[in-house]
Amino acid sequence: MSILDGRPALKAEVEKVAEVAGYLWQNGWAERNGGNITVNVTDYVDDAIRAMKPISEVKQIGKQLKNLKGCYFYCKGTGKRMRDLARWPMDNGSIIRILDDCSSYVIIADNAVMPTSELPSHLTVHDHLIEKGSKYRATVHTHPIELVAMSHNKKFLGKDVLTNILWSMIPETKAFCPLGLGIIPYQLPGSNQLADATLKELDDYDVVLWEKHGVFAQGLDVMDAFDQIDVLSKSAKIYIDSKAMGFEPEGMSQEQMKEMSKAFNLPK
Repeated sequence: MSILDGRPALKAEVEKVAEVAGYLWQNGWAERNGGNITVNVTDYVDDAIRAMKPISEVKQIGKQLKNLKGCYFYCKGTGKRMRDLARWPMDNGSIIRILDDCSSYVIIADNAVMPTSELPSHLTVHDHLIEKGSKYRATVHTHPIELVAMSHNKKFLGKDVLTNILWSMIPETKAFCPLGLGIIPYQLPGSNQLADATLKELDDYDVVLWEKHGVFAQGLDVMDAFDQIDVLSKSAKIYIDSKAMGFEPEGMSQEQMKEMSKAFNLPK
């Protein structure tokens, strides 16, 4: 019996994770076990779930995250493939409970699948979101081909350089990713330095690009986080396809983008 049985709201959230995992794989953004998804599902937890006994020993997060006391998360499992998560989300991920010390957790369902090794980074972002009073509940890390390719060119890595290029490729990008794209110079994957830099950039952006690695996005739910990556990736593909055709794409002018920001009441 699954924890999702008889809980349609929780089941719907996990099914969204599975749907997005499928998109990541189909787009070629999730090779092997690449990428991670973590969703705060506390709002869908009932008393029966709170009374569930753990199915794992106590695991340490490695830091104290005071805002996560008693929270519940669905997490992709370590070493698990997105293509498998898309079909069997509760065999390739698990639901965890953060314990009262705010520095450890237990797995409560469905199987004792260890969460991603990048769990501390994801939970640090969630802790910060709760501290800010944000409504965001999901974080997604993946490897969009065109965006990663563009990160190999230093001229794109200045503040908001890539943001303005991507916004200018198609109006929908500015409309649906109005904060643009934060940039983080290369850091060792999974390191505290990368986590700290990501947290800082997420104060100003909803999506950040890790140089030569991938992107990290936050959103209202997993689909919202995916959508922002998707529109940015489309713009990157338009830019690269134009260059492959032998010309520099003109893009929307600054005046046209300002006009759009005003018309649609965008923040930038």
